[in-house]
Amino acid sequence: KHAENMYYFSELALTLNAPEAGTAPTDSRRRPDQRLMENGRWDEANAEKQRLEEKQRSARKKREAEAARATEDGTPYDPYKPLWFEKKKDPVTQELVHIYRGGYWESKEKQDWSLCPDIF
Repeated sequence: KHAENMYYFSELALTLNAPEAGTAPTDSRRRPDQRLMENGRWDEANAEKQRLEEKQRSARKKREAEAARATEDGTPYDPYKPLWFEKKKDPVTQELVHIYRGGYWESKEKQDWSLCPDIF
């Protein structure tokens, strides 16, 4: 019913991006540009998307500059690592894959998101 107003998405597809209480501040369902778009505020959503992309570019440039300085100084540099996953070689396929290393569910239970970066 009213599928034409919902971009012909299935009921499941429509619920996948529904906000959920208690999720990490980095959860993609918290993206402010996406929420604005879903509420039909297109101009604001586009401006917010531009702001987020610029924030991401700045963070990447900062990491690249830190890595370059460390290389010049000969000091160790710890590159960016995902918070809840680590890259490992799959023993069967020999491909690099991201494996859950724990911590998310414990943080969610405690509602302690202090390790999460400010990405939005």
